[in-house]
Amino acid sequence: MKRSIERILVVSKKSAYELYVRQHKMRRVRELLRKGDPSVERLVRADEHHRETLAEVRAAVEALDLHARFRDRSQLGSVDGFDLVVTVGGDGTLLSVSHALAATPILGINSAPLDSVGFLAGAKKGEVLAKLRAIVEGRTRLQRLSRMRVMVDGREVHRRILNEVLFAHKSPAMTSRYFLTVDGKTEEHKSSGFYIGPAVGSTAAIRSAGGKILPLRSRKLQLIVREPYTPDGKGFAVEKAIIEPGTRVEVINKMREGSLFLDGPRQPHALEIGQRVTFELSPEPLFAFGIERR
Repeated sequence: MKRSIERILVVSKKSAYELYVRQHKMRRVRELLRKGDPSVERLVRADEHHRETLAEVRAAVEALDLHARFRDRSQLGSVDGFDLVVTVGGDGTLLSVSHALAATPILGINSAPLDSVGFLAGAKKGEVLAKLRAIVEGRTRLQRLSRMRVMVDGREVHRRILNEVLFAHKSPAMTSRYFLTVDGKTEEHKSSGFYIGPAVGSTAAIRSAGGKILPLRSRKLQLIVREPYTPDGKGFAVEKAIIEPGTRVEVINKMREGSLFLDGPRQPHALEIGQRVTFELSPEPLFAFGIERR
């Protein structure tokens, strides 16, 4: 069934080479590139592939006779009135743009698949025209991805968390102190903080911390405590938890400088001592194309 897709918003990142060399003209990076240092050896290739993918997107839009507006990720603005949002970059680009989306579907395009993580990408360099045509012609399924809502003292601070939230001290190297309530059980913790997030996040930081990978269709949340401090060796009653839909997790912050890192480091939310934070399934899922095979 052909979809009614007429207006597309294309949002792209700036490559690391674009930022470091062309925009900020960082002398050290340029010198490392001249020397062929391994710390920067992939910057040029990734930049070339990213620019080629952007050109591929423009050509696909023209071939399909679609109306598209192109924006940089740092200047996203309003997404109202678009039938589809396309991100060009990696998972980080899709993640940041997803926070602006309620019901508008998204397609992520991994623009430099040799150098960029694109787990959530429904297409990659070289596949753009075929994937866009399949969407327009109704041959690609929409995946419904759960998100998480975060409340502080009863006030909503975010309802579109796709990956995870890290609850920790303002400096994550410091000990985190808090009371954690899960399934009606309250425990006092000292740790490096904890991760909590929906199914998508179970494939990223939560997995790396020892969590379980949830099916992408799952509506459950998952919590995992990082480096629990238990000098007596007994451990906490709750160090890992799967949270069913309709259940809240509550935390009372015991730190003078606590913080919530919302879907990564770019959106920290400062917490004062005594504030209560709750986490629950969001009423707003994200609709994404092309990742049903994951």
